[in-house]
Amino acid sequence: MVRRFREAFKLLGDLLDRYEDGVLDVRAYPDIDGFGEVTEIDRFQRELKRAEATGAVSITMGTGRQSDTIVRVDLSDPRLLYAYVGRVPASTIAETSASRALAGSSLHPAIRDRVKDVIGAWARNKQWCGLMPGDEAGLRKTLLLAQAIVDGRHAGLDYRTFSRRHAGGSKDLEDLEVAVLRMLGAALPLPVGLDARATFSELGLDRFGPPLLLAGPIALDGMMIPISMPYLGIPAREHRRVTFVRPPSYVLTVENQTSFNRQVIETDPGRLGLVIYTGGYPSLDAQRAISHFAAALPAVSFHHWSDIDPDGTWIFRTVERAVSRPIVPHLMDRELAEAKGAPLPTPVNLRSDLAQASGIADLVAYFEEPGAKWLEQEELDPIMPELRFGMTRL
Repeated sequence: MVRRFREAFKLLGDLLDRYEDGVLDVRAYPDIDGFGEVTEIDRFQRELKRAEATGAVSITMGTGRQSDTIVRVDLSDPRLLYAYVGRVPASTIAETSASRALAGSSLHPAIRDRVKDVIGAWARNKQWCGLMPGDEAGLRKTLLLAQAIVDGRHAGLDYRTFSRRHAGGSKDLEDLEVAVLRMLGAALPLPVGLDARATFSELGLDRFGPPLLLAGPIALDGMMIPISMPYLGIPAREHRRVTFVRPPSYVLTVENQTSFNRQVIETDPGRLGLVIYTGGYPSLDAQRAISHFAAALPAVSFHHWSDIDPDGTWIFRTVERAVSRPIVPHLMDRELAEAKGAPLPTPVNLRSDLAQASGIADLVAYFEEPGAKWLEQEELDPIMPELRFGMTRL
């Protein structure tokens, strides 16, 4: 739809707006039929002719009865038009604002380089991940928060404490989640297809970390947990209070709470193994707990059970890093996906080259193949890890 104008400066401003938006042939049209008085038309046309006299625009007059009427205005020289209307170019505002936001900051090179994307969007008068053009303060807070996470200074903190310490406001991270994650993605590998909260949780930053649920031959503060109690729930950071009545036959970490409950109650009521609910993406405290148990049980095999999907492979690798030795996928393989799964809604790139040494490498490679399928772990009945992998430890 053609936009038409009855105010000269609005028309000229629209030319600059469209120029900044990347339009190649920038032109605008007067709303001749919308003028109420001849004097309004005269004033409108005089203003446009003055702009033309500077070389900023070119005017096209009508023909016949409209030979004395301006019917079209084309942008000739943006620089001259900016000067004529007294407007600072969006590109200048973008570069100045970004420069001020960067001043005095020590940033990961990839994060600093990504600021170019912000400048590019702002130069077109577009927001970038929620940051409006010229939002110098918002960009600076985004950079401070992203760099703090890259540096590991989020460890052990909740959302608001972390935000207050590193950006000045307790709700800054909540307001800038998308922008902070976009910056982080330039410097760190991030899980695919997650919302912001889940991604921050995987990185170890939780609004409120879920409790650590454990079932097995365990004691809390030296008192044995009775077998009549299905599992124990404690704050993850209190994991050192848990000890073992005897070494468990296996350790199984589970992503989904329903699957955790079924595994404990239906499959291992005798508490032969240690089963841990990771709370979805394990928080930093949960990862530390898993690391602690792995160090305390060096001869016990570790297994992990997640959804058979790209996110599940990321959780597996997170647990694997916490354990610091090879772990075994439990009910997570391409055969189950092919037999029971549904097609992935969108293609993914999980960088299988970075997972070659992982126990989940085959499934990561599978998800990069055309036609790969995914499966929620709740679709599968729980079984003992040893039975599936042919171990005779029990």
